[in-house]
Amino acid sequence: MKKLKVIISGGGTGGHIFPAIAIAKQLEKKVEDIDILFVGAKDRMEMQKIPEAGYKIEGLWISGLQRSLSLRNLSFPFKLISSILKSRSIVSNFKADLVIGTGGFASGPLLFVASRKGIPALIQEQNSYPGITNKLLSKYVDKVCVAYDKMNRFFPQDKIEFTGNPIRKLILDFKDKREEGKKLFKVDNGKKTVLVVGGSLGARTINESIGENLELFVKNNLNLIWQTGISYGNQSKELIKKIDKKEINAHVFINEMDKAYAAADIIISRSGAIAISELCCIAKPVILVPSPNVAEDHQTQNAQSLVNKNAALMVKDVDASGKLVSELVKLSENNVLQEELSENISELAVTNAAERIADLALELIKK
Repeated sequence: MKKLKVIISGGGTGGHIFPAIAIAKQLEKKVEDIDILFVGAKDRMEMQKIPEAGYKIEGLWISGLQRSLSLRNLSFPFKLISSILKSRSIVSNFKADLVIGTGGFASGPLLFVASRKGIPALIQEQNSYPGITNKLLSKYVDKVCVAYDKMNRFFPQDKIEFTGNPIRKLILDFKDKREEGKKLFKVDNGKKTVLVVGGSLGARTINESIGENLELFVKNNLNLIWQTGISYGNQSKELIKKIDKKEINAHVFINEMDKAYAAADIIISRSGAIAISELCCIAKPVILVPSPNVAEDHQTQNAQSLVNKNAALMVKDVDASGKLVSELVKLSENNVLQEELSENISELAVTNAAERIADLALELIKK
């Protein structure tokens, strides 16, 4: 039997890259003789992250169309034509049997070319409100794997499969690490612990809201594990020096996120699709602060889908400065609400998404 050849395309953010890697790993478990090639955008983070995970990657000269008037839009048609031609070359030379897209600019030309050539193709949409690329691709591909209900508003009903979003194995294995996490982050066992995550680059509004209200953490007997991102690292250190409490600690980046999740009692987070899928598996009370700087405002849509099920609280980015920490304090004092939120968010957890997507993709080849 010949080697199975699979192209996976997606990138731009970790939210597209980590699901792609999780799907690749599941395909390797299920197929002994397999060759996987990734395709990404030349200047984006996938060109570093994919080789670090041990896979080959080809880059396309592609970027998104700016929604505002911008000189950068003048180059878009040339980038698109270049990427379609390069995609044709990649698909032909690699002799792909199957193509999978996880969103991002590069997946558009690649999946369009592959599906027009009759190669089985599948896309995985992480968000409750899809981007333009996946909406357009859904007309051409065989299957659309989704993580939210009512997605037939955007995609053909007969192509939709509910699979959930792939979660990193490290995160799924967090449960037995609570004591280890508390020790690692030097938290006071007699107090509730709040984990604040704003993303690897930092979330300015969240960081400023926390930084301005550190004394409220002390006053209300709360531990703080605070991932600031690069942009707020220095300010957070200066602010914490003034407080001088070991249970209030900040980190530019948290590598052992599984242990941070394990140590936490309450979590404050952005509401990217993969973050939300992880939080459902963690099943702890969460306050979501959607980023306003994303296409189609999909983080608000993601957060609202949880709020509607009483599975999370939401504070809008514009309100965070005056409201975020006061909402947190109220939640920390309300054990009944904490239990309700934990129970309701746990019911939304999907832990085997990558395996289900891999199975669906392999079924397309059999057909």
